[in-house]
Amino acid sequence: MSPEMVQLVANLALATGMVAATVLVHFWGLLFLTYLMRSGGKRLRLHTSRNHQAALILLVVFGLFGLHTIEIWLYASLYLVLGEMRTLEEALYFSTVTFASLGFGDIVLSPRWRLLSAIEAANGVILFAWSTTFLLGVTTRLRLLEHQWLEPEDKDRPGPGN
Repeated sequence: MSPEMVQLVANLALATGMVAATVLVHFWGLLFLTYLMRSGGKRLRLHTSRNHQAALILLVVFGLFGLHTIEIWLYASLYLVLGEMRTLEEALYFSTVTFASLGFGDIVLSPRWRLLSAIEAANGVILFAWSTTFLLGVTTRLRLLEHQWLEPEDKDRPGPGN
């Protein structure tokens, strides 16, 4: 096998491992966020207070941010181990820009490992989409309850079934 093919296989193998690791971090993190939202028997119900619903949204947003931070740190650590970055700050900056698919281009990997960064970008797009879907699901569920926030609490007013 040619040296180029060996390097390609190494890139794909490391990228596959990183995608698997970040997807598992994301999966378990979303399960944990779901558990936290349901803890104490408080599910998203009609009688849930506005403050509780706002806290749930903030929990999800900060939780998702934390998950993405862990995933970015995993890639940054790999770049340091591979010797592609000189400092932790440089590795974190590059990984964040790549994971978010910004691709400023002010810092780049050597041709030896550049395929890895391209796969990190694709991985980041997919995980951001997953996070967006999760957050949309939570906020949609809360919006279904929004009519309770807008309606005055008038128990004498006839409802649809009265």
